[in-house]
Amino acid sequence: MDYIQVNLDIKPFSPWAEILTQELADIGFDSFMEENGQLQAFIPKGDFNKRKLDELLHPYSRKEIEIHYETIEIPHQNWNATWEADYTPIKISNELLIRAPFHSQDNSFKISLEIQPQMSFGTGHHPTTYLLCQTLLEIDFKGKSVADIGTGTGILGILASKLGARNVFGNDIDDYAVENAIENCERNNIQNFKLKKGSIDVVPNEKFDVIIANINRNVLMQQMENYSRLCIEHGTLILSGFYEVDCISLMTEAEKNGFRASQIRTLDTWAILKLEKLI
Repeated sequence: MDYIQVNLDIKPFSPWAEILTQELADIGFDSFMEENGQLQAFIPKGDFNKRKLDELLHPYSRKEIEIHYETIEIPHQNWNATWEADYTPIKISNELLIRAPFHSQDNSFKISLEIQPQMSFGTGHHPTTYLLCQTLLEIDFKGKSVADIGTGTGILGILASKLGARNVFGNDIDDYAVENAIENCERNNIQNFKLKKGSIDVVPNEKFDVIIANINRNVLMQQMENYSRLCIEHGTLILSGFYEVDCISLMTEAEKNGFRASQIRTLDTWAILKLEKLI
Protein backbone atom coordinates (compact mmCIF):
# COMPACT_ATOMS: atom_id res chain seq x y z
CA MET A 1 0.00 0.00 0.00
CA ASP A 2 1.35 3.42 -0.98
CA TYR A 3 1.06 6.21 1.58
CA ILE A 4 0.85 9.99 1.48
CA GLN A 5 2.98 11.82 4.04
CA VAL A 6 1.84 15.34 4.87
CA ASN A 7 4.45 17.53 6.59
CA LEU A 8 2.83 20.40 8.48
CA ASP A 9 4.73 23.43 9.74
CA ILE A 10 2.56 24.96 12.47
CA LYS A 11 3.18 28.23 14.30
CA PRO A 12 2.65 28.20 17.21
CA PHE A 13 3.21 24.46 17.37
CA SER A 14 1.58 23.84 20.75
CA PRO A 15 -1.23 23.14 21.46
CA TRP A 16 -2.32 23.24 17.82
CA ALA A 17 -0.33 20.19 16.70
CA GLU A 18 -2.19 18.05 19.25
CA ILE A 19 -5.56 19.47 18.20
CA LEU A 20 -4.79 19.00 14.50
CA THR A 21 -3.75 15.40 15.10
CA GLN A 22 -7.22 14.60 16.36
CA GLU A 23 -8.93 16.37 13.46
CA LEU A 24 -6.66 14.73 10.87
CA ALA A 25 -7.54 11.31 12.32
CA ASP A 26 -11.20 12.14 11.60
CA ILE A 27 -10.46 12.39 7.86
CA GLY A 28 -8.47 9.17 7.57
CA PHE A 29 -4.91 9.89 8.73
CA ASP A 30 -3.81 6.86 10.75
CA SER A 31 -0.37 7.63 12.14
CA PHE A 32 1.57 10.69 13.25
CA MET A 33 5.08 11.72 14.17
CA GLU A 34 6.68 14.88 15.48
CA GLU A 35 10.14 15.64 14.15
CA ASN A 36 12.16 18.85 14.41
CA GLY A 37 9.10 20.89 15.34
CA GLN A 38 7.08 19.53 12.43
CA LEU A 39 3.95 17.38 12.50
CA GLN A 40 4.08 14.49 10.04
CA ALA A 41 0.76 12.80 9.23
CA PHE A 42 0.35 9.60 7.19
CA ILE A 43 -2.63 8.31 5.23
CA PRO A 44 -3.11 5.51 2.67
CA LYS A 45 -2.88 7.04 -0.80
CA GLY A 46 -6.37 5.85 -1.75
CA ASP A 47 -7.88 7.65 1.26
CA PHE A 48 -6.13 10.99 0.73
CA ASN A 49 -8.40 13.88 -0.27
CA LYS A 50 -6.65 17.23 -0.72
CA ARG A 51 -9.94 19.12 -0.72
CA LYS A 52 -10.86 17.70 2.69
CA LEU A 53 -7.41 18.58 4.03
CA ASP A 54 -7.65 22.17 2.77
CA GLU A 55 -11.17 22.52 4.20
CA LEU A 56 -9.95 21.27 7.57
CA LEU A 57 -7.02 23.70 7.66
CA HIS A 58 -8.84 26.77 6.31
CA PRO A 59 -10.54 27.84 9.60
CA TYR A 60 -7.15 28.01 11.30
CA SER A 61 -6.18 30.97 9.14
CA ARG A 62 -8.73 33.03 11.07
CA LYS A 63 -7.14 32.12 14.42
CA GLU A 64 -3.77 33.79 13.77
CA ILE A 65 -2.21 30.37 13.32
CA GLU A 66 0.24 29.89 10.46
CA ILE A 67 0.13 26.48 8.78
CA HIS A 68 2.04 25.39 5.69
CA TYR A 69 2.18 21.86 4.38
CA GLU A 70 3.73 19.69 1.71
CA THR A 71 2.78 16.20 0.58
CA ILE A 72 5.12 13.34 -0.27
CA GLU A 73 4.11 10.05 -1.84
CA ILE A 74 5.78 7.06 -0.17
CA PRO A 75 5.70 3.88 -2.25
CA HIS A 76 5.46 0.68 -0.23
CA GLN A 77 8.71 -0.71 -1.64
CA ASN A 78 10.77 2.25 -0.44
CA TRP A 79 10.02 1.87 3.26
CA ASN A 80 12.46 -0.93 4.02
CA ALA A 81 15.42 1.06 2.73
CA THR A 82 14.29 4.11 4.70
CA TRP A 83 13.96 2.12 7.92
CA GLU A 84 17.28 0.37 7.51
CA ALA A 85 19.06 3.69 7.12
CA ASP A 86 17.74 5.04 10.44
CA TYR A 87 16.79 1.95 12.41
CA THR A 88 18.82 1.31 15.56
CA PRO A 89 18.18 -1.40 18.17
CA ILE A 90 15.87 -0.50 21.07
CA LYS A 91 17.06 -1.40 24.57
CA ILE A 92 14.84 -1.29 27.66
CA SER A 93 17.13 -1.69 30.71
CA ASN A 94 18.60 -5.20 30.56
CA GLU A 95 15.16 -6.71 29.99
CA LEU A 96 14.36 -6.25 26.32
CA LEU A 97 16.24 -5.85 23.05
CA ILE A 98 14.27 -5.04 19.90
CA ARG A 99 16.38 -5.44 16.80
CA ALA A 100 16.01 -5.79 13.05
CA PRO A 101 17.33 -8.84 11.12
CA PHE A 102 20.36 -6.79 10.05
CA HIS A 103 21.42 -6.13 13.69
CA SER A 104 23.63 -8.51 15.65
CA GLN A 105 22.20 -10.50 18.55
CA ASP A 106 23.05 -9.55 22.15
CA ASN A 107 22.48 -12.36 24.63
CA SER A 108 22.83 -10.09 27.67
CA PHE A 109 19.12 -9.21 27.45
CA LYS A 110 16.46 -11.45 28.99
CA ILE A 111 14.23 -11.12 25.92
CA SER A 112 15.30 -10.37 22.36
CA LEU A 113 12.78 -9.65 19.61
CA GLU A 114 13.66 -9.63 15.92
CA ILE A 115 11.26 -7.27 14.16
CA GLN A 116 11.33 -6.65 10.42
CA PRO A 117 9.71 -3.19 10.23
CA GLN A 118 8.53 -2.96 6.60
CA MET A 119 5.41 -0.79 6.21
CA SER A 120 3.80 -1.63 9.55
CA PHE A 121 3.75 0.49 12.69
CA GLY A 122 5.55 -0.79 15.76
CA THR A 123 9.32 -1.03 16.07
CA GLY A 124 9.83 0.39 19.56
CA HIS A 125 11.11 3.71 18.25
CA HIS A 126 7.86 5.61 18.56
CA PRO A 127 7.18 6.75 22.16
CA THR A 128 3.86 4.87 22.32
CA THR A 129 5.39 1.50 21.41
CA TYR A 130 8.32 2.09 23.74
CA LEU A 131 6.00 2.97 26.65
CA LEU A 132 3.83 -0.06 25.97
CA CYS A 133 6.82 -2.40 25.94
CA GLN A 134 7.92 -0.96 29.29
CA THR A 135 4.46 -1.59 30.70
CA LEU A 136 4.09 -5.12 29.31
CA LEU A 137 7.39 -6.10 30.97
CA GLU A 138 5.76 -5.37 34.34
CA ILE A 139 2.69 -7.60 33.78
CA ASP A 140 2.42 -11.27 34.71
CA PHE A 141 1.20 -12.84 31.45
CA LYS A 142 1.58 -16.47 32.46
CA GLY A 143 -1.47 -18.44 31.35
CA LYS A 144 -3.34 -15.35 30.16
CA SER A 145 -5.19 -14.65 26.91
CA VAL A 146 -4.30 -11.44 25.07
CA ALA A 147 -5.92 -9.35 22.33
CA ASP A 148 -3.60 -7.01 20.41
CA ILE A 149 -5.91 -4.59 18.61
CA GLY A 150 -4.29 -2.85 15.63
CA THR A 151 -1.26 -5.12 15.89
CA GLY A 152 0.96 -3.51 13.21
CA THR A 153 4.26 -5.42 13.19
CA GLY A 154 2.90 -7.71 15.90
CA ILE A 155 5.57 -6.54 18.33
CA LEU A 156 3.29 -6.19 21.38
CA GLY A 157 1.53 -9.51 20.93
CA ILE A 158 4.87 -11.21 20.30
CA LEU A 159 6.27 -9.70 23.51
CA ALA A 160 3.19 -10.85 25.45
CA SER A 161 3.72 -14.38 24.11
CA LYS A 162 7.39 -14.30 25.10
CA LEU A 163 6.30 -13.22 28.58
CA GLY A 164 4.15 -16.31 28.98
CA ALA A 165 0.73 -15.54 27.47
CA ARG A 166 -1.34 -18.67 26.83
CA ASN A 167 -2.65 -17.36 23.51
CA VAL A 168 -2.67 -14.08 21.59
CA PHE A 169 -5.08 -12.74 18.98
CA GLY A 170 -4.10 -9.79 16.78
CA ASN A 171 -5.92 -7.85 14.10
CA ASP A 172 -5.13 -5.00 11.75
CA ILE A 173 -7.05 -3.31 8.94
CA ASP A 174 -3.99 -3.34 6.66
CA ASP A 175 -3.03 -6.39 4.56
CA TYR A 176 0.68 -5.60 4.76
CA ALA A 177 0.54 -5.29 8.55
CA VAL A 178 -1.01 -8.75 8.92
CA GLU A 179 1.56 -10.25 6.54
CA ASN A 180 4.35 -8.45 8.40
CA ALA A 181 3.08 -9.65 11.80
CA ILE A 182 2.90 -13.25 10.55
CA GLU A 183 6.49 -12.96 9.30
CA ASN A 184 7.64 -11.53 12.65
CA CYS A 185 5.93 -14.36 14.53
CA GLU A 186 7.91 -16.83 12.42
CA ARG A 187 11.13 -14.89 13.06
CA ASN A 188 10.56 -15.12 16.82
CA ASN A 189 9.25 -18.71 16.85
CA ILE A 190 5.83 -17.62 18.12
CA GLN A 191 3.18 -20.29 17.54
CA ASN A 192 0.29 -19.16 19.77
CA PHE A 193 -0.44 -15.83 18.01
CA LYS A 194 -3.46 -15.91 15.68
CA LEU A 195 -3.74 -12.99 13.24
CA LYS A 196 -6.64 -11.74 11.14
CA LYS A 197 -7.25 -8.80 8.82
CA GLY A 198 -10.03 -6.43 9.83
CA SER A 199 -11.23 -4.03 12.49
CA ILE A 200 -12.65 -4.76 15.94
CA ASP A 201 -15.47 -6.84 14.44
CA VAL A 202 -13.05 -9.68 13.52
CA VAL A 203 -11.93 -10.15 17.14
CA PRO A 204 -13.39 -13.41 18.52
CA ASN A 205 -16.42 -12.89 20.77
CA GLU A 206 -14.70 -14.18 23.87
CA LYS A 207 -13.18 -12.76 27.04
CA PHE A 208 -9.51 -11.73 27.20
CA ASP A 209 -7.37 -11.24 30.30
CA VAL A 210 -5.37 -8.43 28.69
CA ILE A 211 -6.35 -6.14 25.81
CA ILE A 212 -3.77 -3.89 24.15
CA ALA A 213 -4.80 -1.14 21.72
CA ASN A 214 -2.22 1.22 20.25
CA ILE A 215 -4.27 3.11 17.65
CA ASN A 216 -5.37 6.75 17.98
CA ARG A 217 -7.65 8.72 20.28
CA ASN A 218 -10.73 8.75 18.07
CA VAL A 219 -10.70 5.03 17.33
CA LEU A 220 -10.06 4.21 20.99
CA MET A 221 -13.05 6.32 22.02
CA GLN A 222 -15.26 4.64 19.42
CA GLN A 223 -14.18 1.12 20.38
CA MET A 224 -14.25 1.49 24.20
CA GLU A 225 -17.55 -0.35 24.52
CA ASN A 226 -16.06 -3.26 22.58
CA TYR A 227 -13.02 -3.38 24.84
CA SER A 228 -15.36 -3.60 27.83
CA ARG A 229 -17.33 -6.43 26.20
CA LEU A 230 -14.15 -8.38 25.43
CA CYS A 231 -12.35 -7.90 28.76
CA ILE A 232 -12.80 -10.22 31.73
CA GLU A 233 -13.76 -8.84 35.14
CA HIS A 234 -10.60 -7.44 36.77
CA GLY A 235 -8.85 -7.78 33.42
CA THR A 236 -6.38 -5.26 32.05
CA LEU A 237 -6.82 -2.75 29.23
CA ILE A 238 -3.77 -0.86 27.96
CA LEU A 239 -4.32 2.04 25.57
CA SER A 240 -1.90 4.20 23.61
CA GLY A 241 -1.52 6.14 20.39
CA PHE A 242 -2.56 9.52 21.84
CA TYR A 243 -1.17 12.62 23.53
CA GLU A 244 -1.04 13.48 27.24
CA VAL A 245 -3.84 16.01 26.71
CA ASP A 246 -6.17 13.17 25.65
CA CYS A 247 -5.86 11.22 28.91
CA ILE A 248 -8.81 12.83 30.69
CA SER A 249 -11.29 12.27 27.85
CA LEU A 250 -10.16 8.67 27.41
CA MET A 251 -10.34 7.95 31.14
CA THR A 252 -13.83 9.44 31.26
CA GLU A 253 -15.00 7.23 28.39
CA ALA A 254 -13.30 4.19 29.93
CA GLU A 255 -15.01 4.79 33.28
CA LYS A 256 -18.40 4.85 31.53
CA ASN A 257 -17.59 1.35 30.30
CA GLY A 258 -16.53 -0.14 33.61
CA PHE A 259 -12.79 0.60 33.68
CA ARG A 260 -10.64 2.42 36.23
CA ALA A 261 -7.24 3.90 35.39
CA SER A 262 -4.38 2.40 37.39
CA GLN A 263 -1.36 3.88 35.59
CA ILE A 264 -0.40 6.71 33.24
CA ARG A 265 2.98 6.86 31.49
CA THR A 266 4.19 9.70 29.27
CA LEU A 267 7.09 10.33 26.92
CA ASP A 268 7.61 13.30 24.56
CA THR A 269 3.95 14.45 24.96
CA TRP A 270 2.67 10.92 24.13
CA ALA A 271 0.91 8.78 26.73
CA ILE A 272 -0.38 5.34 27.67
CA LEU A 273 -3.19 4.37 30.01
CA LYS A 274 -3.35 1.13 31.93
CA LEU A 275 -6.85 0.35 33.21
CA GLU A 276 -8.60 -2.34 35.24
CA LYS A 277 -12.04 -3.71 34.36
CA LEU A 278 -14.15 -3.40 37.50
CA ILE A 279 -17.37 -5.07 36.37
